[in-house]
Amino acid sequence: MTYEIISEWLQKLHIAPSLAHLLGLLGAGLYLFILAWLANLVAKRLITYVIHPIIGKTSIQWDDLLVRHNVIVRFSHIVPVAIIHFFAPTLFDGLTDIMNVFHVIVNTYLIVIILLVIDGILNFTRAVWERSTLGKQYPAKSFIQAAKLIINLIGFIFILSAVLGKSPLVFFSGLGAVTAILLLIFKDAILGLVAGFQLSVNNMVMVGDWIEMPARGADGDVIDVSLTTVKVQNWDKTITTIPTYALITDSFKNWRGMSDAGGRRIKRPLYIDMRTIQFADEAMLERFKRIRLLRPYLEAKLNEIRMHNDGIGEDLSELINGRRLTNVGTFRAYCVAYLRNHPKARQDMTLIVRQLAPGPQGLPIEIYVFSNDTAWARYEDIQGDIFDHLLSVLPEFGLSAYQAPSGADLEKAGLALRGVE
Repeated sequence: MTYEIISEWLQKLHIAPSLAHLLGLLGAGLYLFILAWLANLVAKRLITYVIHPIIGKTSIQWDDLLVRHNVIVRFSHIVPVAIIHFFAPTLFDGLTDIMNVFHVIVNTYLIVIILLVIDGILNFTRAVWERSTLGKQYPAKSFIQAAKLIINLIGFIFILSAVLGKSPLVFFSGLGAVTAILLLIFKDAILGLVAGFQLSVNNMVMVGDWIEMPARGADGDVIDVSLTTVKVQNWDKTITTIPTYALITDSFKNWRGMSDAGGRRIKRPLYIDMRTIQFADEAMLERFKRIRLLRPYLEAKLNEIRMHNDGIGEDLSELINGRRLTNVGTFRAYCVAYLRNHPKARQDMTLIVRQLAPGPQGLPIEIYVFSNDTAWARYEDIQGDIFDHLLSVLPEFGLSAYQAPSGADLEKAGLALRGVE
């Protein structure tokens, strides 16, 4: 059925030739549109109800991603293009202007379909990559977005070429003149593209990492890494969006190494009141010997001290003569023994109990150890249990923790002075 047949049939109904000609063109166009729409509908139904179920029954996992990302369905749009391409010359035979319009429509539509198919294939490729082991270490989202940007830009040039009837080489040769404008428009995208490559190649950040970036107000888990932005869900559940290039130009802390190592550092001092530090006398030593964790240390240390003092020949009744154990040194030894026997402390990582420089708050005894659980809540429980215990045993060593006087302490002192007066 051509437009001439429709026009002649309408003229038999006593419709003016010019109007019949116009209605004939519209009728042929509507016929072609319905035919293309039905062909597209049939192709989609065939893919949805025949091909997709076959894919779903296979034992292969990756082919399900073709269905999820509508890769095969997008090929169905080629059918109406083919219908228009083959039927338009028959319906509009001899009408050069209209055929040129259909030629532009077919070429433009075909380019759009190709872009859609490529987009689906890229989404499918990204999904397959992210399921692999390497995909967890090297996220492909930035690369895929960069590829889409470049491909869509090229596709836009081909669309302009089809619409304006110019060679694509004309537009490609003119890109040099608009490079400065493109750099301004796509500044973030270009910077993000370069930064995305650096982040991925150097394995600097990935989804699931805990990063800390105070300059940007970010402290939490990375939930998305795209071409231009990185989204961080902070611990208070707010979302911080950081430009990708900022992770290259600014400094940030990535806690992934802690998670990979399986140990989280505990580094906290106990402040000892220096007025309670003293040599360990015999009564104190007898009390120390009843502490199970201290027995190996005391046996070795007392033998060493005895051998040293035997060679001095001085009056050892004075504690200052010769070597002596101190309550704070024995407490440090107890801390080491306690941590060495703690089920939640990593024994293969650094474990130190060290004495820092004395200050206005007393003598700091710093605990430096790694817990074997990196989860925040459980880590805090482990740290709290360790310091609960160590603070509680201080009186067993004749020590007390330093605490600055409070208002209540000053009030009691004032009452005591008034009572004395």
